[in-house]
Amino acid sequence: MFKYDIDDSSYLTLLDIKDSEMLFNLINRNREHIGEWLKFPSFTLQEEDSKRFIESTRMRYAKNEGYWLGIWTQNKLAGSIGFPYIDHENKKTEIGYWLGGEFVGNGLITKSIKILIEHAFQNLEMNKIEIGAAPGNVRSRAIPEKLGFHREGEIRDYEFINGRFLDRIIYGLKADEWKLQGG
Repeated sequence: MFKYDIDDSSYLTLLDIKDSEMLFNLINRNREHIGEWLKFPSFTLQEEDSKRFIESTRMRYAKNEGYWLGIWTQNKLAGSIGFPYIDHENKKTEIGYWLGGEFVGNGLITKSIKILIEHAFQNLEMNKIEIGAAPGNVRSRAIPEKLGFHREGEIRDYEFINGRFLDRIIYGLKADEWKLQGG
């Protein structure tokens, strides 16, 4: 498998079945924190659910359809980041991400996204990357804005989470724009 170093004490790697307990415990500890903006904590109710997710993402990786990576810092699983899909025909993908609350504010997501941007444009030969976030998720929205993504629009009532509809702001970055930024 592969490993991307984020810095001296942090890295990204494809999740392994042996990580299912750590993944479940991280989600379980942060159910409210993550669940404010994302759906998956509501259907990750036992370790077996995390195991199925890891098996699924490894299959998608093998088929080159998308995948999720573990974000590790100081040998602890901090969260996950990945390409929920890879559209080879249209040469675009999306980056999704989340962190446990205890790991927020250390730049892990920003650094990880930079790695995935490079990988998507150089290795996967994508033309465009999108990132979506709810308007109220200010921390998540700040990341693509800081990295030079363009706000492309807002989809109303995109998801129903915690008894409420959430809109989604879509940010996009094209390969030529990233190169102009020195990427």
